[in-house]
Amino acid sequence: MCSPEHFAVEYAINPWMDVTAPVDSELAVKQWDRLRETLVGLGHEVHLLTPGRGLPDMVYAANGAFMVDGTVYGARFKHEQRAAEAAAHRAWHESRGWRFIAPIEVNEGEGDFAYLPEAHGGVILAGHGFRTELPAHAEAQEALGRPVVSLRLVDPRFYHLDVALASIDDANVAYYPGAFSAASQRVLTQLFPDALLADAEDALAFGLNLVSDGHNVVLNSEATRLAGKLKAAGYHPVPVELAEVKKGGGSVKCCVAELRP
Repeated sequence: MCSPEHFAVEYAINPWMDVTAPVDSELAVKQWDRLRETLVGLGHEVHLLTPGRGLPDMVYAANGAFMVDGTVYGARFKHEQRAAEAAAHRAWHESRGWRFIAPIEVNEGEGDFAYLPEAHGGVILAGHGFRTELPAHAEAQEALGRPVVSLRLVDPRFYHLDVALASIDDANVAYYPGAFSAASQRVLTQLFPDALLADAEDALAFGLNLVSDGHNVVLNSEATRLAGKLKAAGYHPVPVELAEVKKGGGSVKCCVAELRP
């Protein structure tokens, strides 16, 4: 995770960003701290990446890389405003001795990649259409040695896979069908017939931008109906308030890069 101490909406690179809507920096840090404390309270270890001045979106730590079994496939951001974040993530991973593979293709890390180790022998779901480019899916497959399933995003409000789909355990997902092309919807139905489907209201509340350990599901507090569906399915929803961070187009998952060493 990376503190939002420099977080602000200084430019607009997704439909959620409004440069005329001020960010309460102090509140953003408090809400982020509560998320971090929640994860630690659930028994998870949280590592911190030092935020860089002039990089207001570094709070969205999930976008900087994608790790599977100790191999890190680095990010190459589409927009120049975020490009320098990639080097900070690379340095952090390499300082820990993990194998790092530098990308050639444009991709935005866990923003557009999700790994399900127990689904179909271990599969990576990969989004494209707005940020990550399709050739990056083949590059990730070669880098990580896992089959990659490409899913096309068609609604600009769901510009990353992680705002439209989430792994809720090692073998199943929750997603909003309307974010995907008709063909990608059919693929998801075939791969995950028991998936939990979110409605538009909860998807637009960033409910799918969640993190789950297979039992505890930490999600945006605005996604009340999705929380109810998760509870009915046997999961333990843990709501958190991230209204300030949401102004930049992200929520829980965007703030959390999952390490799989």
